[in-house]
Amino acid sequence: MEQRLDFYKASPGALKAMLGLEEQVSTSGLEKSLLELVRLRASQINGCAFCLDMHVTDARKNGESERRLATLSAWRETPFFTDRERAALEWTESLTLVAQDHVPDATWQAVKPYFTDAEIADLTLLIVAINGWNRFAIAFRKMPA
Repeated sequence: MEQRLDFYKASPGALKAMLGLEEQVSTSGLEKSLLELVRLRASQINGCAFCLDMHVTDARKNGESERRLATLSAWRETPFFTDRERAALEWTESLTLVAQDHVPDATWQAVKPYFTDAEIADLTLLIVAINGWNRFAIAFRKMPA
């Protein structure tokens, strides 16, 4: 597969806007391990090879276990994730697949006890950002290094 377009060069303004989202997320106070789990789960759902490769590498550098990485797509079926992480993963799946279920009340009720209002807003921004990156990378066939 060949890259269609180098979107970094094609629109520096678009890249700058996406990096602005990342800046907010990085200063949000959400745990780095949680950030990577969310990025990975959305990228799994979207099938973004570039983002999966990058975020698995980043998660490993931050000390994430191989066991959790290997079972992330089946997080509901394992005891390896905290209740807070489970809530974030459920929120991630619902927002990533928003056209399917429009984020039901049950999902909201699952996330609300584990995050402050500000954290939910920042978690949502993280999910918006990774879904945006996935769409850029998939549409333009960005290849893993």
